[in-house]
Amino acid sequence: MSTMEFFFSSAVTTLIEKLNLSDVAFSLFCLFVFSSLVQKLTSKGPMLWPLVGIFPTMIMHCTCLHEWITKALIDHRGTVPFRGLCVGGICGIVTADPVKIEYMLKSKFHNFPKGRYYRERFTELLGQGIFNADDQSWKHQRQAAATVMHSVRFVEYSTQSMQDLVHKKLLKVLENLVESKVCIDLQELLLRFTFDNICVAAFGVDPGCLSIGLPDVPFAKAFEEATESTLCRFIVPPFVWKTLKFFDLGFERRLKNSVKVVHDFADKTVQERKEELAQDQDINLDEKFDLLSRLINLEKGNKNGYFSDKLLEDFCISFILAGRDTSSVGLAWFFWLVSTHPHVEKNILQEIHDILSPRQQNIQTELNSNIIFTTDELHKMVYLQAALSESLRLYPPVPFDFKEVLEDDVFPDGTRVKRGEKVLYSIFSMARMESVWGTDCREFKPERWIKEGAFVSENPFKYAVFNGGPRLCVGKKFAYTQMKMVTASILARYSIQVVEGFEVAPKTTTTLYMKNGLMVKLVPRN
Repeated sequence: MSTMEFFFSSAVTTLIEKLNLSDVAFSLFCLFVFSSLVQKLTSKGPMLWPLVGIFPTMIMHCTCLHEWITKALIDHRGTVPFRGLCVGGICGIVTADPVKIEYMLKSKFHNFPKGRYYRERFTELLGQGIFNADDQSWKHQRQAAATVMHSVRFVEYSTQSMQDLVHKKLLKVLENLVESKVCIDLQELLLRFTFDNICVAAFGVDPGCLSIGLPDVPFAKAFEEATESTLCRFIVPPFVWKTLKFFDLGFERRLKNSVKVVHDFADKTVQERKEELAQDQDINLDEKFDLLSRLINLEKGNKNGYFSDKLLEDFCISFILAGRDTSSVGLAWFFWLVSTHPHVEKNILQEIHDILSPRQQNIQTELNSNIIFTTDELHKMVYLQAALSESLRLYPPVPFDFKEVLEDDVFPDGTRVKRGEKVLYSIFSMARMESVWGTDCREFKPERWIKEGAFVSENPFKYAVFNGGPRLCVGKKFAYTQMKMVTASILARYSIQVVEGFEVAPKTTTTLYMKNGLMVKLVPRN
């Protein structure tokens, strides 16, 4: 051993002998405090603690997470860095800058996919379905979805199925509840409606969530549980949920059991539909217009055959996930906003009255006899569409989304992101940025969407409720038709009154549910 090695070894041995546990703990504490101070003084945005990142700060603001993120973004010109736990955590930036969002969703679309982080968490529920796919798999499914959903036959079928559900089920259930003089959790009821509606559109099957008595439906219950359990994976570190999955414990066990129910239902439906069509040659696929049947029809004309039975299941399950929560949550916030803004309600009712007046009959008598709005009448409801758009702006059903960086990149303003980092963009926060929407950004103001009596769409990258760029929601028209039909049919018949003293607040999840639901009384209009 050399003299230098002997000296170093002796110094280390002496140091170990002199130190005790309290000295080590104190030194680590001082290092932690020093690192925290350096971070606070040199970085912008929320506090990023050593080892634990942004996690403690989020916990401190968990009851008002969306508003806290909004304030941080406003204070730091729309973009802040973030870092998760050092063990399996993620890092990147959070933004509410429309320029950056356009860069991700359109200009450099291929460099900002959903990524492995997202796919890994949704793989059990969504498999390779469109909302869990990137690259060629996504492209094939996107083309198929656009072909089916924009076809005249699917539009007519989906509109008719909406009308049937609204008038034969939703309004009947509301009528029974009003006669019973009970308070109604409108959010829960709307969730049942949209689930039935989206299942009829996707599979051609009505699960019966809106049947009289509002029964528990195993498929619907399993789907909700699978969704909630999947979202837990985004909240806890990877080593936690992967350990739970390995030992089949906690929410991972619930996820496994609920996913089995969902996929068993989807598999059974796909097989029965294909057998039905194979056994009875007299059945014409052109007479079946649900998404599943149309995809099978497309495959018959495709020699290569892209959609396997499993992919058909995954595709339809993705469609249900996209259409169930988003529309119902958006509708719940809309009814709450309208109930607190009487002038908006008055304008909607006046528009409905004006549109119905050419029928030259007593409007109230028609309403009482179950009037059904035509597609053309719904299209003319400009103010209603503006009110719905404004509601979705303030309370987007999906309050934030994120992309993964494929290769190192630089945003137009010079912000750098590295490969593997995540870019979260807050749609909720963007609606509250004066730099984006003006000084009245927090006001519920449908008039901002109307110019010279016509509805005017906004830049999809400052109004990213329906995504933007190549991933622009293919179901946007379907969603607006559904929401207009529901809102017009209910508001024409009932005044919505939120139960006095009831607290309305957003739930801290990836979908902007109302934390306590929406308890209301429905008062029939005179």
